[in-house]
Formats: sequence, structure tokens, C-alpha cells
Amino acid sequence: MISDPSMFSSSPTLEPGADDDQLLRISLGPQHPSTHGVFRMNVVLDGETVVSLKPVFGYLHRNHEKIAENATYLSSMPYTDRLDYICPLSNNWAYAHAVEKLAGIEVPERAEFMRVITAELTRLINHTAFMGFILGDMGAWGSALMYAFREREKILDLFEDLTGARMMANFMRFGGCRNDLPAGWAAKVGVLIDGYGPFLDEMEQLLVGNEILLARTQDVGALPKDVLINGGITGPMLRAAGVNYDIRKVEPYGIYERFDFRIPLGEKGDCYDRIMIRFLEMRESLKILRQAIDQLPDGDFIHPKAKIRNFKPPVGEAYGRIEGPKGELGFHLISDGTTNPYRYRVRPPSFINLTLLEDMCLGLDLADVVIILGSIDIVLGEVDR
Repeated sequence: MISDPSMFSSSPTLEPGADDDQLLRISLGPQHPSTHGVFRMNVVLDGETVVSLKPVFGYLHRNHEKIAENATYLSSMPYTDRLDYICPLSNNWAYAHAVEKLAGIEVPERAEFMRVITAELTRLINHTAFMGFILGDMGAWGSALMYAFREREKILDLFEDLTGARMMANFMRFGGCRNDLPAGWAAKVGVLIDGYGPFLDEMEQLLVGNEILLARTQDVGALPKDVLINGGITGPMLRAAGVNYDIRKVEPYGIYERFDFRIPLGEKGDCYDRIMIRFLEMRESLKILRQAIDQLPDGDFIHPKAKIRNFKPPVGEAYGRIEGPKGELGFHLISDGTTNPYRYRVRPPSFINLTLLEDMCLGLDLADVVIILGSIDIVLGEVDR
């Protein structure tokens, strides 16, 4: 925590009568346990009240998009793992979906089921880890995080069996998946599903009945629906405010239209609703997973005519998007007919959802800032790219 005024490029807009000499300028980060990575917030306080907050990005910038424009289409698949390194298989799918739209590639039915299964398992990983981290942001590092990571390990073990890697999966291919499901893998997913409901019951009881959590999260960080929509906010952040928008429903991709599931909605859109929405979404993911495992067909895991070497999509452009665990993850690709994309652009939900951070924090206490940032659920690999 630093108090050097030279770090701040401009003074905040003050209320009438406010004395600039009495304001405290501090910097949270870039190395700070509450910033969820190498991220910085320049905050101006009047006592304990936030009067200005400016996020500072870019410490983890890796030039992802320009690298992709100088590599073949397939060579960029492993790079997508590093965007949201909590959710690599969702990243793979979003990129593969965009390329398939660009080139008109069909995906076999079995591969579509495999993609849904891995994507919903990824949603479980993301939201489960979120539950542990949000309590850590309140100072309760311990039981909740350990319980969350215990369940996360079970899913990572399944991913290792399927892809050979626990996190950096590099599993999707244009027209399907890299390999088929190992023998007995679907049965292991069924066992996981059966045990996940009781775990969620325990975790929800631990959190929802916690008086400190209720006091720290209710009526904190809420914004009106129209502000969230105009800001491009998507995912659990938007649905917590009561906006019924989920790409799996409004623009179904893959085979999501075959499954029976609902879209949970909140009311206030405060930090508490953001927590509860993720609990409800995990229960819906379990419903989808059960249906997908029960209906899993035989067949090809990748289109028999899928071309890997010297892949050249026709001239054109496409935007492919999915409902990632953190919100809308999209890829905009422009092809000039060569082996490399002419333009490669990522629409990252973590970055977009951060743009209203100041609006959520103004007028609240400094201690609330950490909770609000945690409730957004960012990953810096996706923010900075």
C-alpha cells in the first residue's frame, strides 16, 4: 500500500465542500493478495469512503492476439488455454467454434456431447474455486478454500485422464476433439456427479448461514440492470441482477438445446446475489452433465474429413461465442485465405466485467472494494492477454 500522489494522473471529482488535502491516495497492488493476480487499483479515499478508483491493467500482457496472427490456426489452440487458465477447455471450445463457423466445418454428435461435458465440468471448477476465493477475500483463508480445492482436484484428475494434462488441456480440434473418451471415463463422471450435490449442500450451508458473509455482501456493489447492460457485462454478474441472458439459451451452440436446464436469476445484483447465482448455476450444470452422460452416443470424436495440416479457411470473417463460466467469451477471426488468421481478436469476459469496477465501489468503504473485486471473478491471463 503506497501513498505517492504522483501515481495518479488526475484528481477525482469531489463532492461540493470536499477538501482535497484531506484525501488519501493509495495503490492496491500490483502485488497484493486481494488483487487476484498482478493487478493494481489506484484508490482515492475520503476517510474510509471511496471517491475514485482506477484499475491499472497490463502487467501480464503476453501479446496473445498478435502472436496468433503470426501462427497457424491450429497452433493457437494451446495459447487459448492460457487465457483463463482456470477454464482452458471452455477457451478451446470458443476458439474452435469460431474457426468452425469461419470454415463451415461440421462437428460429429459424439464430439458435441464431449464438448458439453467438459465445458460443464469446467464451469463446476470455476465456480467451486470462486467459492473458496471469495471467503479468502474476506479474510477467511482456510476450510472453505480447502473444501473447494478438494472437489476441484477430482475434476482435474478426470481432465488428466482425458487430455493428458490437468490444466493446459489443448483438447479441442476443428471438427471435434483430439481423442475419444478413455474406457470407463464417462462412468467416473457419473460418480462425480452423484457426490457433487452433497458437497454443494455443505458448502452452501457453510456460506449462506455465515453472519459475517451476509453483512459483508448484502447490498454491496449492486448496479442497475441498464447500467450493466450498457457496460457489456455478461455471465453470472449480469444474471445476478435479474437479466435473463445466457448464450446457451439466447443463441444455442453445440447441442445445448437438447438439454433441460434453467437460467437462475438474482434480484439485487449485489455481491450476495453473485455468490448465490454461482451455487444455482452449479446445480444446473449437474443436471446438464447427468443428461449428457446418459445420452452419450457412439460415433466419431472428430469429423472424418477434418483437415489438420495446411488448413486454410476461405476468405471471410466469423465471430464465435460461448457462455463461459465468467461470461461471454468470443473470438472474432478474419481470414485472407492463408494458413494464418489475418485478424484475431478475443472478447474476454474478465476484462469487460472489470470496466464498471469503479461504479460498483463509489461511496462504499475500502474494505468493500476487495469483496466487490472478488465477486466479479477475474483471471488476469484473460484481462491482459
